Amino acid sequence: MNDWILDYTMFLAQALTVLAVLGVIIVLITKGRGQGETPSQLRIEELNLRQRKRVRRLKLAATEPSGRKRLLKIFRRDDKQAQKHGGDKPGRSSVWVVDFHGDLKASGTAHLAEEISALLDVVTEGDEVVVRLESAGGLVHAYGLAAAQLDRLREAGISTRICVDKVAASGGYMMACCADRLQVAPFAVLGSIGVVAQVPNVHRLLKRHDVDVEVMTAGRYKRTLTVLGENTEEGRDKFLADIEHTHDLFKRHISERRPSMDIEQLATGEIWYGQDAIEKGLADEVMTSDAYLLKRMQSARVLTVRLEAQKGLPERLGLSLSAGIERGMTRLLEAVDASRWLKR
Repeated sequence: MNDWILDYTMFLAQALTVLAVLGVIIVLITKGRGQGETPSQLRIEELNLRQRKRVRRLKLAATEPSGRKRLLKIFRRDDKQAQKHGGDKPGRSSVWVVDFHGDLKASGTAHLAEEISALLDVVTEGDEVVVRLESAGGLVHAYGLAAAQLDRLREAGISTRICVDKVAASGGYMMACCADRLQVAPFAVLGSIGVVAQVPNVHRLLKRHDVDVEVMTAGRYKRTLTVLGENTEEGRDKFLADIEHTHDLFKRHISERRPSMDIEQLATGEIWYGQDAIEKGLADEVMTSDAYLLKRMQSARVLTVRLEAQKGLPERLGLSLSAGIERGMTRLLEAVDASRWLKR
């Protein structure tokens, strides 16, 4: 009898423990979903301090062990003098650094917009905003919005420099030309000023297997080209006309921001590397972003500004499977599109 009571008590305790754990998990997941968008946190890092720490570590490593104690005293003395004088020189300007790594949908635009909104309230006369840009382009409306965010800096009269170390093509160049100064690495890829659209059509395959597809529209050009139905010459002509119009808008956007460019000669969809891009007028100077920021550290405070989204509980538990699949497909499409200009 006593054994039965003991076994029953242990079973009941285990069952209650399992139910309690499941209850906590359900509450946490429900809370995470109820929060909607995950909150973001603004992270700021002064590159001058990071550079100074690295230089000091290298100097200590290169110094004989007997001289390291003396070198540390010098470092501490320099720090005390800097604190005594307020840490920075009076009236020292600031360089604010923002990063944008674009994908097919320019997914980073929302963060870019918030970062720019924050900077507009703190940037003072003499300051500069540097955008380290990397993008091979993507959807027209997505990159149009991203470029419009950078235009806010220009419209506010803030000195803006865009640094391209790898690629700013198509929609990426739409963003890059919004800068007061456009700086590129020697083999950075620029250009691809064009518009491309492709629509697969399986109508003949369906027809071969006696499958009919009816496409009903209200509006003459509601559906110019279709995937399943039979396409017409009128639909193709309208589709091409829409692409040409988008291309004209793209060229106008660039001409207004870089009027010295011969846009009709350069808007052919071709790409150019660093120095060639300078000669064609697509950029202003050849220099890597690291070299420029290191140079600016001699006379200004250089601070990186980055908005980081805190991951919610579903993401931390690996429940965002659909988002991962979507990102994988997007990267595949980007790789296929980039094959036009990637060279080994």
